[in-house]
This record gives sequence, structure tokens and C-alpha cells, in this order.
Amino acid sequence: MLTGAVLAWLNFRWLRRGLNVLVAASTAQAGVEKPRVPLGTYFAAVFRYGLIALAVYVIFRVLKVPLASMVVGMCALAAAAIAASVYELWHPER
Repeated sequence: MLTGAVLAWLNFRWLRRGLNVLVAASTAQAGVEKPRVPLGTYFAAVFRYGLIALAVYVIFRVLKVPLASMVVGMCALAAAAIAASVYELWHPER
């Protein structure tokens, strides 16, 4: 459980840092036809997804969790996000 918490914390930390870099680069280069994104931002994004893939692989191989149940679980996250978005559209904050 601690390992999952640490990996989730690292994932969100890297995501926040990557988004902050993209926002800073886009505001600094406002009006430029082809803005440049630091190369390290791309590597961080690839590393994040690689870390997620490694975690799924370890869960599949070591814990022997069926692949179909992992895919359905990941789809449930997307379905929950869509349901929350639809709920917010129907019940906007006043």
C-alpha cells in the first residue's frame, strides 16, 4: 500500500511539474508562431507513462491479477470521470 501511495505521489508531482513548465513556456512565448517546449518535459511525460506501464506489468506478473480485470478497472476510472463531468454540467455551482 505504501508503494502505491509513493508512486501516485510521484506521478502527480511529475504531472504538476510538467504542466507548470508547459504553462510557463506558453506564456513566455505568447505570440510566437512555433513555441518551443523544453525537451525534458517530453522525457518526464514518457517516464510517467513508463512507470504506469511498469506498475501494471508488475501487478499482472507478480500478483497474478487477470489482465481483463485491470483493463475494466482502468475503464471504470474514465467512466467515473465522465459521470462526474456530466453531473457538474447538470448541477452547476451557483
